[in-house]
Amino acid sequence: MYNLLITADDDAWDESHYLYDKSRYLEYTHEEISSIFKPLSSKNKKILITYPCLFMYEGKKSDAKVGYLTAIKERGRNFLIEYKIIEDIPPIPFSSIESILLLLDIRDWEMNRTHWAVKDENLFERLISENLIDVSYNISKNKYEKPTSKKNNKNKIKNVQEFISKIFSLEKKITFEVFYRGYSDKNKYKLEPSIFRKDEAGNYIYLDNEHILYRELIVSNSSDFTSDNYTLDKLVRMQHYSLPTRLLDITSNPLIALYFACKTKYEEEGEVILFSIKRTDIKYFDSDTASCLANLARLPKHEKDSIDFKDENFNKQVSIKRLTHFIREEKSFFEPKIIADDLRKIICVKSKQSNDRISSQSGAFLLYGIDAILNEKGTNDIKVTRVTVINKETILRELDLLNINESTVFPYIENSAKYVASKYKFNKTT
Repeated sequence: MYNLLITADDDAWDESHYLYDKSRYLEYTHEEISSIFKPLSSKNKKILITYPCLFMYEGKKSDAKVGYLTAIKERGRNFLIEYKIIEDIPPIPFSSIESILLLLDIRDWEMNRTHWAVKDENLFERLISENLIDVSYNISKNKYEKPTSKKNNKNKIKNVQEFISKIFSLEKKITFEVFYRGYSDKNKYKLEPSIFRKDEAGNYIYLDNEHILYRELIVSNSSDFTSDNYTLDKLVRMQHYSLPTRLLDITSNPLIALYFACKTKYEEEGEVILFSIKRTDIKYFDSDTASCLANLARLPKHEKDSIDFKDENFNKQVSIKRLTHFIREEKSFFEPKIIADDLRKIICVKSKQSNDRISSQSGAFLLYGIDAILNEKGTNDIKVTRVTVINKETILRELDLLNINESTVFPYIENSAKYVASKYKFNKTT
């Protein structure tokens, strides 16, 4: 295992420290490894520090360097890494290392992206085999210990009554509103919208073509979007039709979330996640901040990547002017005064109840900005509590008695027909 650290900043690896945006951590990292190191716990930091590092530059420029991390610290939305270059190992020209990029699990397009990946390869073994470093620099292979997550069994429920009791027992503040989301497999899913999902090799599946997905669905189904005034309205409808978007569904009804935690994968533990959010932080469908974030979906990837959040003339950048143009299509009096940090936020939005499914599921959404990451343990703005769900089939039967079932959660005639047929089909055991 080794850390691959790539930057676009000239001479960055001549220093002793570097600041990585948290969103760039574990990009282009295989899913199995990413799931282990995603929570950057104290134990995981200690493990990562034992791995050697390959320090490289974007655009295949400048020499690569070899070293190791000495510290990993959190700094707001960033990770501060401190490191030391091994001085006895001379810098390696990119032309020399290019031939073994595949052996080091470095994809060619990775060289155009600032990020921090963790690779399942023996760095020193590969470099030595190509005579890029002297054999005397070989370091014994570090023993890799897979972290075992400690599960909190006291938050495990096996029937609806226990679930409701657990919900009522949790502290609630009058200035906060609580939303819920259910997952059928607590070990598989992350708190990220579908547009940010990656394949097993760590590549974004949809993100690069977000603006094309948005336009193609409107082109092929334009009549369905005629009543939508805002881009957010369109994204909500796209989400409803299962197009990947930067929205994450949440609900104000805990029983709906419990239903989703139980409806599939009966053999796996499900999970209901509670999000506690200040009422003053909750936005509505016509919010200016929501318009700014929603219209990011219309910007091509290269324009989003070109945004300089530290630019004093932030609103004069070409990408921001283009974003403002999109916003003004729905809000003609919008002032070109976008706050840079707003574009990297995660906000809670209550949308219009524009279809039966949103109404029946008491729907709201978390809307993600550029490179936005919701810590699995929550943030200062969004408090997260988790409840593990077992005994799913029993819970589904109990929910049915409360009129929470496929027919009411997905209120379409085909789903109602499916539910009725299933409920009244012949069963020789009864």
